[in-house]
Amino acid sequence: MKKILLPLAVLVAGLGVGGGAAFGTSMLVGKRPAGAAVAAKNEKTGFVPATKIIAPLVLKDGTMSGYVSFDASLEVPLDEVESVNARMPLLLHAINMQTYRTPMAAGPDGLLPELETFRTVVRNAATQVYGPNVVRFVAVTNAVPA
Repeated sequence: MKKILLPLAVLVAGLGVGGGAAFGTSMLVGKRPAGAAVAAKNEKTGFVPATKIIAPLVLKDGTMSGYVSFDASLEVPLDEVESVNARMPLLLHAINMQTYRTPMAAGPDGLLPELETFRTVVRNAATQVYGPNVVRFVAVTNAVPA
């Protein structure tokens, strides 16, 4: 009887650990940005480039470590492309008003930008300028020290 219980216990424990690892991985890697499912089902979208966004790299203690230049693309519904392009200066202004207050510096020397934080800043600024659910996704396409 003991010969059967030990392999069964190992099998059950292995299934539990493997299932937990698969679930954890899907939570980290498989997440989709908010609104992406709605855009994929209902309407066609296009990308609007936002190039040469200069932002200060601020450390967690509030000191500035340098500047960085970003290029990003905003996924928007096709019928909103012209409106988004027309109000791009307002978006750049909103991004500037947030980046100097948001710690984005990463790395041991504070010279690397934290891209996910920048995406969040752009998404928040886009919501301020264009309203909710206009910008479906923000893709950071380039980040270099300025």
